[in-house]
Amino acid sequence: MSDILDKIVATKKIEIANISKQISLSNQREIALENNRTPALKPRGFIQSIHQKIASGKAGVITEIKKASPSKGILRDNFAPGEIARSYEKHGAACLSVLTDVDYFQGCNAYLQEARAACNIPVLRKDFTIDPYQVYEARAIGADAILLIVACLELNQMKELEACAHELGLDVLVEVHNAPELEQALELKTPLLGINNRNLKTFEVTLQTTLSLMSMVPGNKTLVTESGILNRADVQLMRDKQINAFLVGEAFMRATDPGVALSELFS
Repeated sequence: MSDILDKIVATKKIEIANISKQISLSNQREIALENNRTPALKPRGFIQSIHQKIASGKAGVITEIKKASPSKGILRDNFAPGEIARSYEKHGAACLSVLTDVDYFQGCNAYLQEARAACNIPVLRKDFTIDPYQVYEARAIGADAILLIVACLELNQMKELEACAHELGLDVLVEVHNAPELEQALELKTPLLGINNRNLKTFEVTLQTTLSLMSMVPGNKTLVTESGILNRADVQLMRDKQINAFLVGEAFMRATDPGVALSELFS
């Protein structure tokens, strides 16, 4: 695990301990289950939305809503999650990914709630999920999917968190950075497998990461390439290799209109 990931996980443990004193696990679960009974808050089908885009011949793009990052600082001064969500939906996004981590990405749960309320496409809670409490919390705030990062979890933890997510109707995106992590990820049931092109230790980004690992991904999985998709040539390179699902964030966050930037990149 990289130093920054170590720090984030340590912070996350403190965060979970603090919030669980305010809202108990049983209360979070109760809110999550109530949301599942409320038509407007039921899970929207994250994986289904990606597959529908791909089936229609388009790219299944998960577009990120992210205010800041540890390495780049503030990405967008005029940060309005609802407006960004509407723009993404208008210009063809399959799904949203909303950063909710407070300490390192300047996110919050309210950003996810605002983004989801402003559109009709599914939303991934992008955070560092290490405890079942966070899975219930994700559904309680309206998330349709969660992220599991292999680099900060043991296999038994991932299986427990995935089972908890599926119990609530949440989809799961499992993220890997290398071959050993990919082998672990394939032990999970989720069909959605993200390969992050960013090296966690050096922060170097290369699309070769996806290209070198793609042969290990079986046909019953949907491969999502993450990070480093910056221009149409990058998109075409991946689509020529039959990789049709993408997670793109920072490039759009710096654009005047993120949805227009999405349209230009994937048109």
